[in-house]
Amino acid sequence: MPAPVPATTPVVIRSLVPARMDRLPWSRFHTRVVVALGVTWVLDGLEITIASLIGPVLQSEHTLALGSGAVGRVASVYLLGEVAGALVFGHLADRLGRRRLFLATLALYFIASGLTALAFDYTSLLVFRFFAGAGIGGEYAAINSAIDELVPAQYRGHADLAINATYWLGAIIAAAAETILLDPRLLPPDLGWRLGLLIGPLVVGLVWRHRRTLPESPRWLLTRGHEAEAERMVASIEVEVEARGHALPPVDPARTLALSAAPPKGYGTLAAVLVRTYPSRSLVSFALMASQSFLYNAIFFTYGLVLTHVYAVPASRVPRYFYAFAAGNLLGPLVIGRLFDTLGRKRMITATYVASGLLLTLSAQLFGRGALTATTQTICWSAVFFLGSAAASSAYLTVSEIFPLEIRAQAIAFFFAIAQ
Repeated sequence: MPAPVPATTPVVIRSLVPARMDRLPWSRFHTRVVVALGVTWVLDGLEITIASLIGPVLQSEHTLALGSGAVGRVASVYLLGEVAGALVFGHLADRLGRRRLFLATLALYFIASGLTALAFDYTSLLVFRFFAGAGIGGEYAAINSAIDELVPAQYRGHADLAINATYWLGAIIAAAAETILLDPRLLPPDLGWRLGLLIGPLVVGLVWRHRRTLPESPRWLLTRGHEAEAERMVASIEVEVEARGHALPPVDPARTLALSAAPPKGYGTLAAVLVRTYPSRSLVSFALMASQSFLYNAIFFTYGLVLTHVYAVPASRVPRYFYAFAAGNLLGPLVIGRLFDTLGRKRMITATYVASGLLLTLSAQLFGRGALTATTQTICWSAVFFLGSAAASSAYLTVSEIFPLEIRAQAIAFFFAIAQ
C-alpha cells in the first residue's frame, strides 16, 4: 500500500469510485459482506444475554461465589470496555483502515471471550470481560463504517437495519443455549456457564475465513490518498459482480465526488468540528442515539423484575416471555427495513420514533391502571419494540451517513460512546 498522505499536504481527490460502488446490484459479494461483518451484532446479543443469565450462577459457592454487587460490576465493566474500544478503534479505523481494524477487533473479542470462560477469580473475570467488550465496541465503529461504504446506497437502509436486528438473534440463541447449559441436572454449575461463554468464539470461528476475504473499503482508500489502489479494488469487485451475470451501466461523470485526503483528527478536535461545523447533525445524532439507548436500557434491564415482582411470574418462566420480546425486536427491522430505502430516511425515522413513543405511553397508562397481565404486558412491549428496534437501528444508520467519509468511523464511535 502507498504511504499515507502527510498531514501537511491535504489533497482533494475527485473520483467516480463511490458512484461505481453505488451502481452495483445486490450480489454474492454484498451477501458475504453482510454475513461476515454483521455477525458483530449477533455476538453482542449473545454476550449481553449470557452475562445476564449467568449472573445468578456466578454467585453460587460452586462457581466464583460473587456477590450481587460484583455481578453488576462485571456487566458495567463490559459496557465500559465497549466505550473504550469504540473510541480507540474508531480512531484507528479512520487512520489505519477498516479492514485492519475489523480483523483486529474480532480477534481481540475471540481471545478475550475465550479467556473469560477460563476465568479463575473475580479480578480475571473483570479483566477479560473488559477486553471482550473493547473488541465488540471496536467492531461497532469499524463495522458500521465498512458496511456503509461497501453496500450500495439503494440497499443500505434495509441492510443496516437488518444487521442491527440480528442482535436479538444472538440474544435468542443465548437464551436457548443457556436453558440447557445452566441446567444443573445436565452439567455441573462450574462448567455450564463457561461453556456458554464459548458460544461467541465458536461463531467467530465460523465466519473468520469469510471476513479475511473481504477487501479494504475503496472509499476509505480515497481518503488516505490511495486513488490507484481504490480504482483497482472497485474494479475487482465489479469483475466479481459481472461474473455472476450482472451487466453494469455506465457511470455519469457528473457523479464525480470530491474527497479530502487527510489524516484523521483527535477526538478533541473532532468534537469541536462536530459542534462548530455540523451542529444540527450532531444534535440530531445525539438525540437519536441517546433516546434509543434510554428506551432500551429502561425496559430491557428491568423487564425480568417487572414480570417477577409485579406479575408474580416465577423466575424459571421469565425466559419464555423473553422470546416474544426478542422476536418483536428481531422482526421489526426485517419487516419494515426496506421502507427506509423506498419511503426515505426522514419519513421512516420520524414515524418509527413517534409511533414507538406513543405505543410506550399507551402501555404505561395501561400498566398504571393495572389493566395488564404478564402476557398482555409482553405483547405491548413486543409491539413497542417492533417499531422501536427499527428506530434504534436507524440511529446508527443516520450517524454513519450524515457525516463526511473522512471522519465517519470516529463520529460513529463518538456518538456510540455518548449513548452508552
